[in-house]
Amino acid sequence: MTSFKLQVEPLIVGPLFSNCYIIWDDAVKQGATIDPGDDANIILKKVNELDIKINYILATHGHFDHVGAVASLRRELKADFLAHEGDFFFLKDGLNAANRWGINIEQPPKPDKFIEDGDKIKVGRFELEVIHTPGHSPGGVSFLYDRMLFGGDTLFQGSIGRTDFRKGSFEDLAKSIRTRLYTLPDDTIVYTGHGPVTTIGDEKRYNAFVKA
Repeated sequence: MTSFKLQVEPLIVGPLFSNCYIIWDDAVKQGATIDPGDDANIILKKVNELDIKINYILATHGHFDHVGAVASLRRELKADFLAHEGDFFFLKDGLNAANRWGINIEQPPKPDKFIEDGDKIKVGRFELEVIHTPGHSPGGVSFLYDRMLFGGDTLFQGSIGRTDFRKGSFEDLAKSIRTRLYTLPDDTIVYTGHGPVTTIGDEKRYNAFVKA
């Protein structure tokens, strides 16, 4: 029986334990990957097991631990790579940044298309909305479908993304969370860039870093 819900398969990849998500429409077997930070072989194996066509590779932001497998996946899957232009600096510096952490990745490619706030991305019959959520990085975005938010390193369970990296801003991050994320319904599930999932309601109540 095919599902009328957006399907989600989480994978933990790379030495920094980044969350990569494979999302798809089971009725038409089309999908996307979000934040493939490493371990392209593991991601490709799962895609093959699910027997789906990946049309897009999406990045919530340009830090190497979220885009380290993009080059390999783009080559193998023939999928378009989409990211915000505000993080092109990090994409261009991806290989060097990873090496500074003692991690080896393939240099991420230039996005096939830059996405902006308000853009819509088709995943089968479903549509993701791009929400610009800068702060952890200038080009940070979240992807929203219904009550499912793929927020990258913007908001974590009981925490927030670091803002002491290059081009980070706590003020921008707090504004993004308060004005773009905390305005979503409380039962919106937040699929985070690291760690467990949470909900908007729980973070509004319990997150000590950014109060509602």
